Amino acid sequence: MSSVKLRDVRKSFGHVEVIKGVDLDIEDKEFVVFVGPSGCGKTTLLRMIAGLETITAGNLDIGGERMNEVDPSKRGIAMVFQSYALYPHMTVRENMGFALRFARVPKDEIARQVNEAARILALDPLLDRYPKQLSGGQRQRVAIGRAIVRDPEVFLFDEPLSNLDAELRVHMRIELARLHKELKTTIVYVTHDQVEAMTLADKIVVMRDGIIEQAGRPLDLYDDPANQFVAGFIGSPKMNFLAATIVEKAAGNVTLELANHGRARLTLPLTGGTVGEAVTLGVRAEHFGEAGAGGADISLDIDVAEHLGSTSYVYASAGGEALVVEREESRHENGRSHIVVSIDPERAYLFDSQGQRIR
Repeated sequence: MSSVKLRDVRKSFGHVEVIKGVDLDIEDKEFVVFVGPSGCGKTTLLRMIAGLETITAGNLDIGGERMNEVDPSKRGIAMVFQSYALYPHMTVRENMGFALRFARVPKDEIARQVNEAARILALDPLLDRYPKQLSGGQRQRVAIGRAIVRDPEVFLFDEPLSNLDAELRVHMRIELARLHKELKTTIVYVTHDQVEAMTLADKIVVMRDGIIEQAGRPLDLYDDPANQFVAGFIGSPKMNFLAATIVEKAAGNVTLELANHGRARLTLPLTGGTVGEAVTLGVRAEHFGEAGAGGADISLDIDVAEHLGSTSYVYASAGGEALVVEREESRHENGRSHIVVSIDPERAYLFDSQGQRIR
């Protein structure tokens, strides 16, 4: 068993509390990704699991055993850092086998484990090269291989792809997904990259200011965010937010007025809310429809249009609100200065003044 459980875990640096009571279950063989803005505590939490930061309060269990005071080397974990941290004077083979030699593992066993890791990561032709002779992607694979040979119960990754260019990141994402399937082990991964989180994770943990805002499967968080923060953080481009006011309530519906969009009105099914209440309407870029589709039509001034082949992202504004609209490429005409789109009430989200989702 390589499950990880955190119960009311806290971390303080002096009088400053940076992790403020985290409860989380990471199941055996699960790929869990921590995301959140810089300074939210995701790397600190990862380092606490690794034993590189002490736990101020709460309990950490790995494989059913309390690990708060256990030495990092005895926790059954292996960590891959943002920097490759390879020894420049050692070959790939020597770098990958260093921890095993340090642990006095027999030479034939070291060779077996290094060769197996090299096979998994397609490093066989590179075993006798030095780090300076490798590309960035190859160095990262060596760093991962160095973790694999330790045969850990849990892999910890701290933004391992952030130093790679865009093409290499795509390739390494595929490699990591394949690696997880082959090794069948637990992975805890920190990133700021939305695409990495959505494509790699079995479970995404969204953090802010030292707490977990929401945890769940990627598409569950995308389709069913708990609050405005999660709605705006998960997804690329981010969800659009429009200021609105509830102006009518009747028969299980509320009518919103969008003051920044010609006082356009939109009726949504909702039993809560009060007339006069200020709320925020959330609409994803791909959920805007064609004008006259039956929702609320709004007119936007086009700032920039990004053409991506089959689709375009139209960056537009109205009444001081900046919005992003996804359009099929064939429907967007170059040279247009404005666009009229419709908000579908069935695909809209609604948040109260505290940012909590009410629809």
